[in-house]
Formats: sequence, structure tokens, C-alpha cells
Amino acid sequence: MNLSQIKKPKGATHPRKRVGRGMGSGHGKTSTRGHKGQRSRSGHSLMRGFEGGQMPIHRRLPKRGFTNIFRKRYAVVNLDQLVRLGVAAVSPSLLIEHKVIRHVYDGLKVLARGELKTPLRVSAHIFSAAAQAKIEAAGGSVEVLV
Repeated sequence: MNLSQIKKPKGATHPRKRVGRGMGSGHGKTSTRGHKGQRSRSGHSLMRGFEGGQMPIHRRLPKRGFTNIFRKRYAVVNLDQLVRLGVAAVSPSLLIEHKVIRHVYDGLKVLARGELKTPLRVSAHIFSAAAQAKIEAAGGSVEVLV
């Protein structure tokens, strides 16, 4: 079997509903719009979330919480991920190249999960205190990027 032999399961596709094509089609006369009313008229559009005059759910429910517009998003990487790379010097560009992270966002943060046996030279924007201690205990060095 290969990709050219794959078929959709029976009943997965339906013919397009062609409205307004005469009474024999089953979708003639009112073209599935019913009789009268707002939705039967041409040019009809309702605002998103409109519930027929009832107070919409997005206004009925209370607003909670706070969104900090100055929040910093960090790409997070742990020590065990750095060990798996098997390199002596780690930088954000190297991590993107090896697909450990996808984006740097507002910076790279190194966390302390995992153990270090060999010295590593790590460049990142932020280090957790435990991660920094583990790197230095293994004989490595940390470089804080700005």
C-alpha cells in the first residue's frame, strides 16, 4: 500500500448542497432558508456571538484575571537536554539549529532538571539559581546574554 492507493472511507464526502435549483432538487423555492425572518433575507449578517437579543454568553459571564502586557516569554531548556546535545558550548542559535527549541521569543532560560558530568559553556538570557550552581559545580561557565 502507498499514498496513491489511500481512499476516503465510504460516506466521508457528501455532494455539495446546490440550493435554488428548482422544486425537484429538494432545495428549491426558499432555498433552505425557511419563511420570512431575519435569516431568510438577502444581505443578512449578525454580529459574532449574537443570541437573538438574549444577553450573549461573553457578556453574561464575569471577567476574571489580569493579562500583563509586559510579560516576557522565554524559550525554556533543561540541563538534561543540553547534555544530550553532546557539545562543549551551548548558545540559543545552536539550540535552534539542533531543533531543541523553535524560537527564542524574549530570551532563553536554562532550568536545572538533569545532571551534568562534563563542563559546559552555556550562553543564555536567564539561568535558574540551581542550574547555574550545577553548571559551575561541573566546572562549566555561564554567560548571561543581554
